Amino acid sequence: MQTVGKPGGFRDPKRYLWALGLIAPACALLPSQLVYRTGAEAFWWIGPVIVLIAIPVLDWIVGEDGNNPRDEDYEALSRDRYYRWCTYLFLPIQLIGLLLACAMWAGNDLDVVDKLGLATTVGFVSGIGINAAHELGHRVERAERLLSKIALAQSGYGHFFVEHNRGHHARVATPEDPASARMGESLWEFLPRSVIGGFRSAVQLERARLARKSLGWWNPGNQILQAWSMSVLLFGSLVLVFGPAIVPWLALQAVIGVMLLETVNYVEHYGLLRARKPNGRYERCSPRDSWNSDRLVTNIFLFHLQRHSDHHANPGRRYQTLRSTSESPQLPAGYATMILLAAVPPLWRAVMDPRVAAHYGGDLSLANVAPVKQRRLLARYRAPA
Repeated sequence: MQTVGKPGGFRDPKRYLWALGLIAPACALLPSQLVYRTGAEAFWWIGPVIVLIAIPVLDWIVGEDGNNPRDEDYEALSRDRYYRWCTYLFLPIQLIGLLLACAMWAGNDLDVVDKLGLATTVGFVSGIGINAAHELGHRVERAERLLSKIALAQSGYGHFFVEHNRGHHARVATPEDPASARMGESLWEFLPRSVIGGFRSAVQLERARLARKSLGWWNPGNQILQAWSMSVLLFGSLVLVFGPAIVPWLALQAVIGVMLLETVNYVEHYGLLRARKPNGRYERCSPRDSWNSDRLVTNIFLFHLQRHSDHHANPGRRYQTLRSTSESPQLPAGYATMILLAAVPPLWRAVMDPRVAAHYGGDLSLANVAPVKQRRLLARYRAPA
């Protein structure tokens, strides 16, 4: 793996590429201009076209990233505020796009199909916005954590701020984690389990935190209520300005955003299980417990989310310092491509089940297998004698 840097300093070859990550929120700004200039109404669907077609193709053409930051450059990279502004700027672009979309949903210039395309595009921006919130929510700075909650407002998924940081990271790659998919579990089985389980977990975690401080649920310090109130304020303001006609489109884009996030969750930990210690506790999360991909284009588009193994092993690292290691199990393609595979369960299983089995040397007793599929999968992938 090639490292970044040179004696007496460091050079990040992707430094100015990170600004391209702002193409994602700009997807909601582009449709009206592209349709106006070209007359092609297909541009209302530009969000899914970019994420599900253009990026997989570019991943295939451009290939692997292959650049890791050097250990001696870690502090300088972490302190460089340029990288933070790449995520900060995501929010205003995202919200301006939402405002423009609301104006078009409220008007009579678009037919239902065009409004549906625009809602889908805005929903993809909302889902990718949760990834920006994910990066900001891991930081200790109060301002960045506030920005994380604001980024989650568009999807109405504010409890993710609590569940991801205090739930998912503690239980990742275990059967107890609703956001860790089990081998044999289809995406469509996983989605309701993760959404409902994540909501319950967030409420339990925040209730317990408040109880330790002798505070009730309705205390202003409740982080879930803080995040949800931002969604109420955002949606309420938009409805007051643009009218109730935008309500179904706001709801649709939020659902699409959440589904995109949870599909990525499905990809990230499918079938992986942390080993147990002799005392029954799980071992500390290691790079072996998350699926990794190092395709350059998706790395830029998702702020290194694909280097998920290093993120879970070292959650305090900022996105620009994350590394790809040979210890991590590798996906056969970038996240954008894997999302398409996940939507077709037989295709997903044909690609991923053998990889899970190979990761554990054929011994699926070491994997996180769906209980109802255990007998069939254990029979199919027998441990070596």
